[in-house]
Amino acid sequence: MTRQPPQPKRPPQRASPTALRDAIRVEALRLGFDAVGFASADLTAEARQVRRQRLIDFLAAGWQGDMGWLGERTSERADPRALWPQARTAVSLALNYAPEHDPLAIVQRRERGAISVYAQGRDYHDVMKSKLKALGRFIWDTYRHDLKVFVDTAPLMEKPLAQSAGNGWQGKHTNLVSRRFGSWLLLGEILLSIELPADRPESDHCGQCRACLDICPTNAFPAPYRLEARRCISYLTIEHEGPIERELRPLLGNRIFGCDDCLAVCPWNKFARQARETALMPRPQLDAPRLAELATLDEAAFRRRFAGSAVKRIGRDRFLRNVAYALGNGAPRQAALPAVELLLKDASPLVRGAAVWALSRLAPHQVAQRRRTAGEDDPDVHAEWRNALQTAQGRENGR
Repeated sequence: MTRQPPQPKRPPQRASPTALRDAIRVEALRLGFDAVGFASADLTAEARQVRRQRLIDFLAAGWQGDMGWLGERTSERADPRALWPQARTAVSLALNYAPEHDPLAIVQRRERGAISVYAQGRDYHDVMKSKLKALGRFIWDTYRHDLKVFVDTAPLMEKPLAQSAGNGWQGKHTNLVSRRFGSWLLLGEILLSIELPADRPESDHCGQCRACLDICPTNAFPAPYRLEARRCISYLTIEHEGPIERELRPLLGNRIFGCDDCLAVCPWNKFARQARETALMPRPQLDAPRLAELATLDEAAFRRRFAGSAVKRIGRDRFLRNVAYALGNGAPRQAALPAVELLLKDASPLVRGAAVWALSRLAPHQVAQRRRTAGEDDPDVHAEWRNALQTAQGRENGR
């Protein structure tokens, strides 16, 4: 077999900044991105200070909870050029993941678990990264400009950057809102070493609306545009590693991974179109799964079921902690009690502790007897039994 000689690399094409921006936009849309915007990576001193101060205020209030990494590299988070000094242009790219059906409907089906819309398909980080790398290759192969791609992989403040690039504005729920796609956009970025014409920044169109603030089950918004992550259900079910505070557990409902309430209620969603990216479409096993079935998952079954999805990253124990709380929040007793009994014997203290709480909600009259036979040696689970017994006794005395 005759080996073909290597093909010489084509010389880079020359294009004006405007033509290059337009070519990148066309290629990005061809690759499946739904929105593309360009902004200067060189922020004014005032803009840098505003972004940095907002982050400092958030951290000073302690609202980041377990997300200690938010307090690291604050200067880089506020300024793309502090992250990469060669950056001249920031390209904000977005994928629409709007659902076909109302995501709030699932919270009424207490025998099933509510998984956030963005996590029901393939992990969006993988989908976004593949498209970003393809766009990066196009830019490098065609024009030879240095670049870096990001999708939750560096301290880059994505939503303010997307607003500067005209892809939407940061709404009162602190998420990006678009006049074309509502609250259903996933974000990624490319920093370029060449200066390109910027798009017009988007302005705030929330007006007097408070729908996203008022619907929050845990009152996680102390004020418009301010989020206390420690009360946010998305944070609690995904980022928080230990037992969730008892006062917040009943407010989780059947939400077992994330929460879409503040996104789903946004009036701008009336302009949203269903997502066209097939990889983001819901998988049957992630769309309203039965809680009792999820309670049976061992480590291997958990990994198989959630392979390639965002759910997998929180691990089996944290996920089943969420499932146990959901079982205790109104799931039908006939199916829920056997599932809780199974979780009471789980190898993970985190899961067992959550199951104790669920038992106290579903069958408080069984708590005393089950505590005597539990044979528990973990101090945290012991504390859950004590609280469960006190709660059960309080209910008996209150009759």
